[in-house]
Amino acid sequence: MKKITNVFIVVIAFIFTLSVSAFAQSSDTQPVRLGIGLSLGVPTNDAYDFAIGGDLRLQKDFSKEVSGMISVGYTDFSAKNSLNSSLGFIPVKAGAKFFVGEGTYLGAELGAGFGTKSGSKTSFLWSPSVGHAWSNGLDLSLRYEGASIDNIPSPNQVALRIAYGFKL
Repeated sequence: MKKITNVFIVVIAFIFTLSVSAFAQSSDTQPVRLGIGLSLGVPTNDAYDFAIGGDLRLQKDFSKEVSGMISVGYTDFSAKNSLNSSLGFIPVKAGAKFFVGEGTYLGAELGAGFGTKSGSKTSFLWSPSVGHAWSNGLDLSLRYEGASIDNIPSPNQVALRIAYGFKL
């Protein structure tokens, strides 16, 4: 499992490097935004009560229908009882938004979740979403975030994200 995790981290680093390069070399005709978001989640595992998190997202419009995004944040899963401990991790993800209507989009992200407690493991994250982005910068989405971590209850969640994007 450790070898798979190391390979996965290298792949994510490679995707991140390519994405940053694409963002840096893009022309000014397509906007780049920096979004600040707050997520409130309902865990799908009985070990946790709720999840709360925040993130920063860099988004680049490649066309009117497709945007690329890179995000980093922090998520905390609150344990239901004192027998389990809360779980915190730093998600680092890359993905895309596919606009299907005026402001309405389907999103997909892949990444890694880095545990914040001593002895925590890195997990693979995947996150499909549906949302709406308004022209004033407000972005509201609903996502499922799946995580794979060995030997602990998986921190999967259904989360509502509210964000504001600033044009850079």
